[in-house]
Amino acid sequence: MSQMKRRDFNRIAAAAAVAGSGALAAPAIVRAQPKKLKVGVLLPRSGVQAFIGQSCQMGADISPALIREMYGVDIELMNADTETNVDVARSRAEKLINDGAQVLVGPFDSGAAAAIAQVAEQRKVPFVVNIAAAPQITEQGYKYTVRNFPTAVDLIRNGLALMRDLFQATSTAPRSAVFMHVNDTFGQSMARGIAGILPRLDFLPFKVVETISYDPAARDLSVEVAKAKASNADFILLVSRLNDAILLVRELVKQRWSPQAIVSPGSPGMYEAQFYKALGNKYSDYCIANVPWHNPKAPLTQRVEAAFSKQFPKEKLMFHSLNVGFTFEAMMIAADAFKRVGSADGTALAEAIRKTDIAERMMVGGPIRFDAKGQNTQIASACIQNRGGQPLVVLPKAAAQSAPVFPVPAWGARA
Repeated sequence: MSQMKRRDFNRIAAAAAVAGSGALAAPAIVRAQPKKLKVGVLLPRSGVQAFIGQSCQMGADISPALIREMYGVDIELMNADTETNVDVARSRAEKLINDGAQVLVGPFDSGAAAAIAQVAEQRKVPFVVNIAAAPQITEQGYKYTVRNFPTAVDLIRNGLALMRDLFQATSTAPRSAVFMHVNDTFGQSMARGIAGILPRLDFLPFKVVETISYDPAARDLSVEVAKAKASNADFILLVSRLNDAILLVRELVKQRWSPQAIVSPGSPGMYEAQFYKALGNKYSDYCIANVPWHNPKAPLTQRVEAAFSKQFPKEKLMFHSLNVGFTFEAMMIAADAFKRVGSADGTALAEAIRKTDIAERMMVGGPIRFDAKGQNTQIASACIQNRGGQPLVVLPKAAAQSAPVFPVPAWGARA
């Protein structure tokens, strides 16, 4: 019996000498690595932002199969509804972490993002913001939060530059605008940015003659539209959400006011599928949004679109571009870091996420990289105009699917 032990010892020692001192420990380390990344997905699937939250959810739902093909990483989705409520978002983030979520993704809304970032910092769990523009989210010195989406200031800067291009392309020079915006965290951030940036841009021909804010959950915008109409502005500069954008257009038609156009410098609502369904082509057409958008020519876009069409055959990616694209890229960021670091430890994973460098992406812009604040500053915008019941790129010209129209036909002159 003792002879057998000596032989075993000698055999093991010899193998260790050949393979190196780490040979015995390596298998144990490999076995200890987690095989699956648990991702807590926080989105407003109910409440006033429900349609957009459900749109973002599609980007999460197509991710596990694609991420497995691309990175060899298994993702377990842990979905939570923020109910378009900041306090609910905070409590759901806590619960997801308690239930084992190793990274958080979401939540579309800036107020909710700010609350979740606080939870992530306290619990030392990485948080990848898919969509939310309030600058303060990445201005707090957080170590566990990154954002792959432009700040309100970047949205405005990109959006206003595209407005200059729009006016040049259509040989127009509107002199005045009424600025209408939602009064939530996002809308207020955009309003502050426009107030600070617009007066300094001498390449734009118009001035804001009236500013009107309103509740994104409002059910009646008759007073606000009447006030905007009384301003006699050439066009509406709009920062909206989905439901209020629908309500606004209906009220414009009702009050028979046809401004030269409705142009968003960088907000959701007017390119969402529900916008077309609610208003039909006649009233949804010609609205303009200067927003981050997918690159239809990118190989990854085509791959995502194929997976999206297979899983949601009744939907079209073009109506969910921004929501699906940035949600899927958030999943890519998490999976890429998880694969590189080989650990789901919160601190190690957060550090790996901050070192992200992904060149192949589906959204317009440069590589996905984060600065010292955790902000991706390489995201561009495109000018999207609704034509024939769908959003089409009209600028920049190199990516355009159609020529821009400005001024747009009056409500009564449309087929």
